[in-house]
Amino acid sequence: MTTTLRPAATTVTAVASIITSAFLGSVIITPLYSLYQRKFGFSEITLTLIYAVYVVGNVAALLLFGQISDNLGRKRVALPALGVAGASALLFIFAQGTAWLYAGRLLIGLAVGILSGTGTAWLAEQFGPGSRSDATVTAATANLTGIAVGPLLAGLLAQYAPAPLVLPFLAYLGVLVIVAVAIVRTPDTRQPLVHTLAALRVRPRLGVPRDRLRSFAAPAVTGFVTFALGGLYFALIPSIVIRDLHQRNVAVGGLVVCELAVVATAGLLLGRRLTPATAMAGGLLCLLPAVALVVAAQAAQSMGLLLLAAALGGGAMALGYRGSLEVVNEIAPDDRRAEVVSSYFIACFVGNSVPVIGIGVLSTLTGPLVASAIFAGAVGVLSVAALVWHRRTRR
Repeated sequence: MTTTLRPAATTVTAVASIITSAFLGSVIITPLYSLYQRKFGFSEITLTLIYAVYVVGNVAALLLFGQISDNLGRKRVALPALGVAGASALLFIFAQGTAWLYAGRLLIGLAVGILSGTGTAWLAEQFGPGSRSDATVTAATANLTGIAVGPLLAGLLAQYAPAPLVLPFLAYLGVLVIVAVAIVRTPDTRQPLVHTLAALRVRPRLGVPRDRLRSFAAPAVTGFVTFALGGLYFALIPSIVIRDLHQRNVAVGGLVVCELAVVATAGLLLGRRLTPATAMAGGLLCLLPAVALVVAAQAAQSMGLLLLAAALGGGAMALGYRGSLEVVNEIAPDDRRAEVVSSYFIACFVGNSVPVIGIGVLSTLTGPLVASAIFAGAVGVLSVAALVWHRRTRR
C-alpha cells in the first residue's frame, strides 16, 4: 500500500510547488522595496505603482492564458511560465532603474497568473472529482506557503547576508530550478488538444449571468477588500515598519508579512468545516479590527499592535478568500463557471492594486497615517456593506 501512495504524494508535492514558487516570487521583493527606493530615489507613489503593475500581468494571464494549459497540457505550460518567473528575477538582479522594476513586476505577475491556474487545475486532476475540496485546500496552502516564505527569506538575506538586492533573487532562481526539475519528472494529467501555437485560440472569458448578479456582488466585494488588505501588507507594511515604527532591521518587515501568511494558512486549515457563508462573514468581521489596528500601530508606533493586526488580518484573509470563492462556485452555472470565477478574480486583483495606489497618492498629499486611516475606513464600509447585502440576498 505504501508503494502505491508514495508516487501520488510525490506528484502532488511537485505540482503544489509550482504554486508555492509562483507566489514566493510575487512577494520576495516585499522587504526590499525600501532598499530599491533608497537606491533609485523614487517616491511612495512610484513604489505603489511598481507593486501594482504586477496585477496587470495577473489580469493579462487570466484574460488571455487562463485556459491555455487545458489545450497544450499542464507541463508544456508550466515549464515556460517558470522561465518567465526566472526572467523577472534576472531583471531585479540587474536593475539599473525603476523601469527594470516595472518590467520585473509585470513578468512575475504574468508568471503567477499562468502558474497558479495551471497548478490548481493540475492538482484537481491529481485528487480526482471526489476530492476537489482537498485539492482546493492544497492549492491555497501552497499559495500561502509561498507568501510566508518569500518575505522572510528575502528579509533575512537582505539584512544578514551580502548583496541584499542580488542574493534573494539568486536564491529564488535556485528554487525555480529545483521546481522545474521536479516538474520534468512529473507525469502530465492532460493530453494536448492542440500541438502548435498557431492552432491555439486565445480569447477572454468574463461575465456573470444577469440573474446571478445580486448574489455575486457580496463575494466579489469580499474578494476586493480581502485582497486590498493583502496589498497593504505586501506593498507597504515593510515601509511602515521602517518609517513609522523606526525598525531599521529589514528582516522585521518580512517577518510581519510572514506572520500574516502563516496565520492565514492555519485559519484555512482550521476553518475547513465552516460553511462558505459563515467563513465569508467571519473574514469580513475580522477585517474591521485588522485594519483599525494597523492605523493604531502607526499612531502609537507599536510593534505589538502591528503583530496583533497581522494575526487578525491573516484570519480575515483565510476566511474571506476561501468563503467568498466557494460562494461564487455555488452560484456559478456549470456552463459558465470559468467566466464567473474569472470575473471574481478580476475583482480580487483590482482590490489588490487600486487601494494600494490610493494609499501611495494620499500618503504624499496628506501623510501616511491619514492615508492608512482613510484606507481603513473604506475597507470597513465595504465590509459592512458586503455583510448586509449577502444576508439580504440569502433571504
